[in-house]
Amino acid sequence: MKTMQTDAPLVSVIIPFFNIENFIKDTIESVLAQEYKNWEIILIDDGSTDKSTAIVKDFASKYPAQIFYMEHDRHTNKAAAASRNLGLTRARGELIAFLDADDIWLPNKLKEQVAIFQKYPEVKLVCEASKYWYSWENTDVKDVVTHVGFAQDKIYYPPKLVTELYPLGKGSAPCPSGAMVAKSVFKTVIGFEESFVGKDAPFEDLAFFNKIYLHERVYVSSSCNNLYRQRSNSVAGEMKGFGYYASAKNFYLQWLKKYLKTHQINNNNLRFLLWKTILANKHPFLSRIINKIDRVFHA
Repeated sequence: MKTMQTDAPLVSVIIPFFNIENFIKDTIESVLAQEYKNWEIILIDDGSTDKSTAIVKDFASKYPAQIFYMEHDRHTNKAAAASRNLGLTRARGELIAFLDADDIWLPNKLKEQVAIFQKYPEVKLVCEASKYWYSWENTDVKDVVTHVGFAQDKIYYPPKLVTELYPLGKGSAPCPSGAMVAKSVFKTVIGFEESFVGKDAPFEDLAFFNKIYLHERVYVSSSCNNLYRQRSNSVAGEMKGFGYYASAKNFYLQWLKKYLKTHQINNNNLRFLLWKTILANKHPFLSRIINKIDRVFHA
């Protein structure tokens, strides 16, 4: 494997997985098919009990210089945030890409995002659109390409994306499989938040991204080189199905409120939007009344 070079920096691909035997092979093979070849894959076993472990270990044995298997002590389950953090301890790349274990990359994904980092060295996060992939299971359902925010192919400065993207703003947030970060970002943004577990897990990726939005420059790309597999039994799908989504969202919003206070981020617009979002999540009827009054006064 090549060492880090300015013309072809090493990309560490972090893939946590848990009981995903039906999809993990295709996910790994989508990295093998990348046009950009200077990568390593770090697969973190989050306590799988199905054939996932054997499938991943087989790949690691076939590609010992580029594919690496890791697991938590005693093969325990610690959720996605802790698993990604464990993978980061092993990562050697100058750039870090995240890939969910049931998603797929198109062959140009790494090549395009590395080129953006080389063009804009001040940027710490590159995120692109994602194709919400329904047709893998039902060809009658149309896939939907969802872009990040409202304007693409530009650099955003802190804290603009926090206020523009979901859940505080109306723009769509990025998916982990569509993102790449500079490893140097971890000097200011200390990994993923491991408190996001169980029914509070769905927003762990947003917490990580929002820490970057608050401190670093971000490039939003209009490209779409990742397929975000839609499954009813995924973490997000199960949270919505069991009615936990509002609770998980509130957990995230309270975390953000505490983070702003701890880091002394005093942005009045951001704090106002956070207050409105917390109110809407906990008391949607009261929130609608306040919004109607607000529209009357600003008509």
